[in-house]
Amino acid sequence: MEIRDAGADHIEGITAIYNDAVTRTTAIWNESTVDHANRAAWLSDRQKAGYPVLVAAGEAGEVLGYASFGDWRAFDGYHHTVEHSVYVRSDQQGKGIGRALMQVLIGRAQSIGKHVMVAGIEANNAGSIKLHEKLGFEHVGHLKEVGMKFGAWLDLAFMQLKLDARPSPDAVQTR
Repeated sequence: MEIRDAGADHIEGITAIYNDAVTRTTAIWNESTVDHANRAAWLSDRQKAGYPVLVAAGEAGEVLGYASFGDWRAFDGYHHTVEHSVYVRSDQQGKGIGRALMQVLIGRAQSIGKHVMVAGIEANNAGSIKLHEKLGFEHVGHLKEVGMKFGAWLDLAFMQLKLDARPSPDAVQTR
C-alpha cells in the first residue's frame, strides 16, 4: 500500500467508497449517492483551496481508502482549524489503512500551519472513535439527535487534535 495525492485516475475508486458509505453506513449523513463528476469537482475544489486529498493505493493502483480536510467553518476566525474525513473500502477495514491515511493527513495539516483538526463522528461509530483516540484526538463534545439516517436519530461526537503548541496564532509554529 502507498499513500499518495489523489488524481483523476482515483475518482472512480473514491466515488465507489463514498457511495458505499452513503448506502450502507451512518458515516456520511447523506442519503443520495454521487456520480463521477461530483467527486471530480470535489477533488478539484479541495486542490484549488490548497487542501490535500490522499488515497491509499494497493499494488495494482486500486483505491483502498481516502482522506482529506477542508475548512471547519467559513469565517476568518476559524482559519487555523480544519475538519477532516477518512474512509476505507469496506473489505479493507481493520488493516491499518485509516491510521496510515490519517498520519499523513495530520502531517499535511501541520505543514500548512493548521492548529486544530476536528473530527465529527457518528457517536456509535466505535471503530472510528477508537482510531481517533489512538491518534491523540480527545473528546470535546456530544450533540444529541442532530442528524438522522435510516429512520433513526443520530448523535454527533466531536473530537479534536491540537496540531502544534503555538501560544497565539501569530507565534512561531512548534510541534
